[in-house]
Amino acid sequence: MFATAAHIERLKPPGRRAFLPWLFMLSGDVQALFKGKTPLPWLGGAGAAAFVALYVTAVYTSLDERRRHTRTPILALAGLAVVTYALGVGYAGDWLLCFPLLSLASGIVLRGGRRLLGPVILVLSGSAGIIAGIRGGASDSLTVSYGTILSGLVTAAILSLFETVAQLRATRQELARTAVEKERLRFSRDLHDLLGHTMSVVVVKAEAVRRLAPKDLEAALGQAADIEAVGRQALTEIREAVSGYREGSLATELDRAHSALDAAGIEAAVRRSGPPLAPQTEALLGWVVREGVTNVVRHSGAARCEIEVRGGMDRVRLEITDDGGGVGSPATGTSATSTAGGGAAGGGAADGGAADGAIGGTGLKGLAERLSAAGGSLESGPGGRRGFRLVAELPVDMEDPMEPEVKEARTA
Repeated sequence: MFATAAHIERLKPPGRRAFLPWLFMLSGDVQALFKGKTPLPWLGGAGAAAFVALYVTAVYTSLDERRRHTRTPILALAGLAVVTYALGVGYAGDWLLCFPLLSLASGIVLRGGRRLLGPVILVLSGSAGIIAGIRGGASDSLTVSYGTILSGLVTAAILSLFETVAQLRATRQELARTAVEKERLRFSRDLHDLLGHTMSVVVVKAEAVRRLAPKDLEAALGQAADIEAVGRQALTEIREAVSGYREGSLATELDRAHSALDAAGIEAAVRRSGPPLAPQTEALLGWVVREGVTNVVRHSGAARCEIEVRGGMDRVRLEITDDGGGVGSPATGTSATSTAGGGAAGGGAADGGAADGAIGGTGLKGLAERLSAAGGSLESGPGGRRGFRLVAELPVDMEDPMEPEVKEARTA
């Protein structure tokens, strides 16, 4: 079955010239004209010439995508029908073979319009059978009628099949392209969030080593060991991000956030309540914790940061607040606006001020898009008179909407 489908996809649809050899069905009539066996041969010759011209016009224009939906194919088909009936009624005999050719042209011109094609083919077949029965006999009637209905329906079915295959191929290519773009966006977000947080922690702990080294060598060595552990963990996470199988743990991110805040000299208060969460929900909230705490450490100048996770029956809420300078303060060095997905916790400067606005899909802007796709929301803004607040909400049970398309991109 799959081999047959692949073979069909490799086949090329019939071109305009493929339908011209069918005109040789009228070769007997043309010979009769030249031999003088047909009454009024000049009239029959004019009818045959008009039939060929209208047939070629109808076929060529209806197989041309630029002219297919114009009036030309329909007008040519109407004229072809008039000439066919005139030749069939006037001369009968082999001229009745014009009806199968007319039906073939109708299948080409009217393909895709099932409501119109069926009645037209039936009318042509019935009228051809009646004319053949009156001018010929029962055998001629059945032959012409069957040939008329068969030629139109088969032609329309073949052309429709090839057009459907072409549309499916184009749709599949578009889906694959979209999936690849989403996979690239996922990797860009993951790499940004991973490196932004990791480098911030490394910088903070390196500063702690510099401060502690002259006073407390053991504490400084402990901070240096933390730098080594953070670096090794970052390498592992980058490998997982490249392979696409990284799912962050909320509990792990909360522990890392507590450690990073302590190393930066910021008092950390972490609270969590509620039922267990789905892996994808935990992963998204973990990204929010990582990004929010990174911005608190880098931009806020805060002395205290609170992280609270409250889970309900239907939704879970994560809130990160600090008592830093807020948006536009000297401590933050930015005047970012407090719009959802555009600001940053702890000063509104996602990843260093304008960087977030310049690179679409990273920082809190990228997180807002992720949460929105998962049925959640992300809001950021001033936390009252002082400080900044980042709030994320998600359904308790959810699935990653990008996962099926990402898997398709990896297997394409």
